[in-house]
Amino acid sequence: MVPDTPVRDDGTPHSSPQSVSAPCAIRFSRAICGDLGQAERREWWIANGRAGYAGGTIAGSLTRRYHGLLIAPVGSPLGRRLMLAKADATLICGSRSWPLFTNRWKSGAVSPAGHVWVGSFHLDYSVPVWTYDLGDRQIEARVWMEPGAHTTYAAWQLRPGGDASQHQFSVRIILLANNRDHHGTTSVGGFEPEIQSEGENLLVTDAGAFSLRIRAPGGSIACRRDWYRDFHLPLEAERGLDSTDNHLCVGEATLPLVPGEWRGIVASIESEPSPDVAAALYRRLDHDRSVVSTALAGSPAIRPAPAWIVRLALAADTFLFSRPVANQPDGQSVIAGYPWFGDWGRDTMISLPGLTVATGRPAMALRILKTFARFVSQGMLPNVFPGAGENPEYNTADASLWFFEAWRAYVEATDDVSALQEVFPVLSDMIEWHQRGTRYGIGVDPTDGLLKAGAAGVQLTWMDAKVGDWVVTPRMGKPVEINALWYNALCVMSAFAARLGLPDSFGAAAQTAKHGFARFVRPDGEGLYDVIHGPSGVDASIRPNQIFAVSLPHSPLSAEDQRRVVRVCRRYLLTAFGLRSLSPDDPAYRPGYGGSVRERDGGYHQGPVWGWLLGPFALAAYRVSGDAEAAKALLRPMRDALDDQGLGTIGEIFDGEPPHHPRGAPAQAWSVACTLGAWRLLTHAKRTGREPTTDVASH
Repeated sequence: MVPDTPVRDDGTPHSSPQSVSAPCAIRFSRAICGDLGQAERREWWIANGRAGYAGGTIAGSLTRRYHGLLIAPVGSPLGRRLMLAKADATLICGSRSWPLFTNRWKSGAVSPAGHVWVGSFHLDYSVPVWTYDLGDRQIEARVWMEPGAHTTYAAWQLRPGGDASQHQFSVRIILLANNRDHHGTTSVGGFEPEIQSEGENLLVTDAGAFSLRIRAPGGSIACRRDWYRDFHLPLEAERGLDSTDNHLCVGEATLPLVPGEWRGIVASIESEPSPDVAAALYRRLDHDRSVVSTALAGSPAIRPAPAWIVRLALAADTFLFSRPVANQPDGQSVIAGYPWFGDWGRDTMISLPGLTVATGRPAMALRILKTFARFVSQGMLPNVFPGAGENPEYNTADASLWFFEAWRAYVEATDDVSALQEVFPVLSDMIEWHQRGTRYGIGVDPTDGLLKAGAAGVQLTWMDAKVGDWVVTPRMGKPVEINALWYNALCVMSAFAARLGLPDSFGAAAQTAKHGFARFVRPDGEGLYDVIHGPSGVDASIRPNQIFAVSLPHSPLSAEDQRRVVRVCRRYLLTAFGLRSLSPDDPAYRPGYGGSVRERDGGYHQGPVWGWLLGPFALAAYRVSGDAEAAKALLRPMRDALDDQGLGTIGEIFDGEPPHHPRGAPAQAWSVACTLGAWRLLTHAKRTGREPTTDVASH
């Protein structure tokens, strides 16, 4: 057997695995790989740190429009386009052949069914690995992206043994290319590039829009121009969207195989991608090991970490990407989720502590904070980050408030007073804008010190589903989590002022807001109202938004009211993978997530379980119980999510009822981040006996 860890020519490991804690094993045997339904529901995703990505199923079939080997931005940081859809390989030995890929067709046919030859699948750090059992011979296949480059490698290795050394083996690879927005599909004839080949090189150019270079080092590539029609995408059909796609075969590569050596193709839009396939694999694995070792070295609170937490630390790297902005070429941001999300202000600020502080990357946290600080306007952070030539959108009441909490977490972890001094005027101005009023009716009500928010036809909270003109959960008035965040922001600013030796102009406002917050407390003991002072008065729906009044570092509630909130959320909302978005006792409860766009968005926040809320619930449970180990036990079932849908990561949502089938985006930044962040804080609390989040003024 060939070890997972590649070795140099002298037989020594390229990187010492003993020095790095390994992520938990993500591995499936023939029973899963050979079952098309099971193999297709499990997806691998890999990213390059520049908003490019690749993804697919362990069956090798396409089930989403977003599946492909090279999806990269062209023209802007997030103008992502599908460029190489598939590299379908067939093993050849004399007159015999074995397809190492699977395709689904609109007719209902599955042909070929190459997944039946897969003996096992696993992730080697982030790299997907297939082992095909073909009689007495085995062939291993891998796909990975070059960190920091829009380059993908697909490689095969014939393992020594059997009759592998007695016969001539090769792989024939059908190259299916495209040039479409990753959100769309392509009609036959919708992609007519210029195709040129010479020896082992192929150049695909589409009207000057991009040049895709494909190389088969040690082999050859012949030009082709054939449409592969009517791929069926079952997950798009499930989402009520166009579920038929077409791709253009631009070439056919042939690679002779030598037992024990890697042979592969390189696909890139870079000018000079490295043709050394084995070295590229070493670089990818070294990058992944570096991410893990940095997380463990830079965040002592999680050492020794269980293997599934190490896996999440590696998954966190997937969402961090380069986002240059004016006067800040090293700008960074966060992809909210794969495959269809971009970078959102709310998601970025919620995710930042878990993706960066908890993984030992505070410098990246600061770059992200500074990147977004450049777009503060009228006291607000943008909800949707602007693309090239676009204006930022500010339709969010909470992104700006999460910005304060992200800064608190960063300063607490780093003691970076210099950065705090620099940003303090910006933060102060943001508070002032909220006090006098800003966009969308967001502003302080002077009668109780609470924030009100709302504008007709605009969704301002994280429960932001909208279908046409229908805002599903408008939550106009004074939403509970907005005001928990507002109180927390005022307390954070009071502590920051003390830290910098400045006059405290925030403490009094915090006390006023705390007194006003008592209006959220329900007289029946069932936690907190979801919204007060709305168009219809109070909204008594039992939703998870109230948990932030307990989980944030500064709570406006008494100890008894905190216990009631946790008790209510535990009784009605808690599941293994997060909190339901609405109580099952509510007439509007919809546990499933599926159907047409209208049906899905109409039920998005009406019952499905949100993974990102499990971390805040665990922190709140610790606050009221003081039992850090019991709170950590709440997070452990999330380990099971790593083996389903998005492999090695955590998805967006789950059905509200058991078995809580995963839905939505298969990889979601805040689901990963909030689990990681809570684990880190609870581990620290267990060791020190202190609250998992502390006031920065005490440092």
